[in-house]
Parts: sequence; structure tokens; C-alpha cells
Amino acid sequence: MEIKLFDSELKVMDVLWREGDQPAKYVAKTLTDELGWNVNTTYTLIKRCIKKGAIERTEPNFMCHALIPKKDVQEAETNELINKIYDGSADKLFAALLSRKKLSAEQIDKLKKIVGDLE
Repeated sequence: MEIKLFDSELKVMDVLWREGDQPAKYVAKTLTDELGWNVNTTYTLIKRCIKKGAIERTEPNFMCHALIPKKDVQEAETNELINKIYDGSADKLFAALLSRKKLSAEQIDKLKKIVGDLE
């Protein structure tokens, strides 16, 4: 994925990923309710996402449609984190995540299944 989204832009995208296509007015109200954002801030961020090619605007009602799937953004952000902080080593990231939190038996079983599916 070549589009780089900032945290604030990801908040806008998250509304569309959760709710599907929505008018900009709905996105602005949602982010005002959830984060206390000013309506103008949200419109500015929507327009930035449009310029970047992450959102498509259609009429009537300034409808917003996410052009990039959440999964693609998650993958790109994860790869960036691995490359930037863990020298490109996914196993170092995985070890760091596991060492920071006690896991339940159920969570450990889920992780074993994920690893088993990779093999």
C-alpha cells in the first residue's frame, strides 16, 4: 500500500470501515461524539483522505466511500513497525508482544493455531 495515513486520518477511515459508506456529515457527527472533534477538523481530514486516494466522494450529500480496506492498512502499518523498530524481524516483534503480557490458556491456544496454520 502506497498511501500513508496519519492517526487522525485513520480515525476518519475507521468510521467508514465500521459503518460503511456514509455522508461526511455523519462522519463528522460521529467523531464529534466519540472524540470531541470540531466538525471543520473532520471535513479537513476527509478532504485530505480524498486527495490521498483513501476516500472517494460522491453526490448527493457528500457521500464518503473507503477506497482502501482496513486489512491493507493494518498490514502496511505492521510491516512499517516491524521494519522500523524490529529490524525487519517479525519474530522479534512477536517475542516483544508476548513478553509484555500474561496470556490466558485460551489466548495461547489461539496463537498456537495461528502459528500452526503458517507451517
